[in-house]
Formats: sequence, C-alpha cells, structure tokens
Amino acid sequence: MQHKKTVAGVLAALTLALALPGLALAHFQMIYTPEIALDKGGEVDMRLVFTHPFEAGHSMDMGAPEQFFMVYQKGSEGEPQKTDLKAGLNPITWKSLSNTGKAYTFKQKLRSPGDYVFALIPAPYLEPEEGAYMQQITKLVLNVGGIPGNWDKPLGLPAEIVPLAKPYGLYTGNVFVGQVLSEGKPVPNAEIEVEYLNHAPNMAANSFDKKAAATAPHDCFITQAIKADANGVFVYAMPKAGWWGFAAMGVGPVKEFEGKAMSQDGLIWVKAVDMK
Repeated sequence: MQHKKTVAGVLAALTLALALPGLALAHFQMIYTPEIALDKGGEVDMRLVFTHPFEAGHSMDMGAPEQFFMVYQKGSEGEPQKTDLKAGLNPITWKSLSNTGKAYTFKQKLRSPGDYVFALIPAPYLEPEEGAYMQQITKLVLNVGGIPGNWDKPLGLPAEIVPLAKPYGLYTGNVFVGQVLSEGKPVPNAEIEVEYLNHAPNMAANSFDKKAAATAPHDCFITQAIKADANGVFVYAMPKAGWWGFAAMGVGPVKEFEGKAMSQDGLIWVKAVDMK
C-alpha cells in the first residue's frame, strides 16, 4: 500500500508540474553559440547549459550527457554524415544571476558549406521539488555558406522538434513552424513552452550578462505556452531578435527513470535576426 501511495504521489506531482509549467518545468537545456548562419567555415564555440533563459535564473547541474553528436549534409541530395562529439565536451562552471551550475564547453571546426545539426541527449535531471526527472533532448541547426541541407530532416530522436521553417533564416517577426515527433511519429496537441534568451551569454566569463534585453510585463510572459495541432504542427511569431527556445513537454516514450516519473522533452533553438 505504501508503494502505491508513493507512485501516486510522484504521478500527481508530475501532473501538477505539467499543468503549471511556469512553476517547475520552465527549465531549458541550451546549446548556445553566438551565430546561427555563418558566411564561411571556422571554429564554432559552444556552451551547453541547463538553465532558465529569460531570467538567467537558477542553473541546474548537468550530468554527463548520454549522447552529443552532429549530422552534416551539403545540399538537399547530399549524404548525411553523423559525427560523435561527446569526447570533445569539457566540464565548466556556469554562472547565472543567482547561482552556479555544472555545464559544458565545446569547440568544433566547420569546414564545408551546408547544414550542421547538433543534437544533445542529456542525462536525466532530478527536479528535487517535484521528485520527478526531466530529460530535454535538444537540437541546434547551424548553416555555413547559405547552402541548405538537412535542416528539415528528423534525426530519429525519442523526442524531437523538426523545423518546417528554415531555422537559420528567420527575420524578427517571422513565424517559426515546427512539428513535434515522438519516436518519429507526430504528437497531436502537444504542449510547447517558449522562452527567449533574455540575457546574453558571456562566453569568456562563462556567465550571463546582468543586463536584460527585454522586461516581461507579467510573469505569464516569461514562459509562453502554445499547442500543436492534430498533426503535431505549431506556429509561433518571434517578436524580438535573438535566440528562442521551443520545448515540447513530455512527448518522449520514456515516462520513468530509476523508479520516478520522468518528462522526456523535445527542444530546439532558433534565432531571429532584424532586417536592416
């Protein structure tokens, strides 16, 4: 009887967290680099941080990622090439405005024109207040030289957002369109949380800048929530230049980890650029 009560309590906590995402699940796994579209190849410097991007708030300690890899494709007819990047991760301490957390730095040379899709499957994170795990499977699509490749192709991740609008060619005010997949299948009526990276990352200091780019008029604007349609497709117009994170909550097939409930989420970062 005690075991049943424990399981019921965990499930109730997870249900509450999903119903009130601003309270517990407004965490966003970041794969950050300053630019999304590069004129030519070169070394790309990245930070992998698990945090609250709008407020630059509490950063969570990342465990050792399960997978970190890159899929490169030159042109729509090119052959995708997958590269394991996990060995190149280096642990760092990231400083938010309220604490420090374990994170990672990574550098990669991009030599040829085309699309580079980075994917991270992090270690599950135990949310202490909810007694439940979360795992945010995260993607970032970079382009070199303007030649498109595999930006709109799924990677076969357990939880995934596939772009239906080119993620590295978006003006401020454009809409980002994505499709939520679970094991390759569309997720009807998926809930997607949206946050803006409001404090610029300082790459040299491994920290967030104190100055915010925007001020939320109310807490409900910090983490916005939208719903996908029956085919798992969602649309969001980005009102400000910068990086935007989209997280499809609890869509992955794994619902439990080490005896506790788990939300397995699919996340993607895109960047809006001002027209000049």
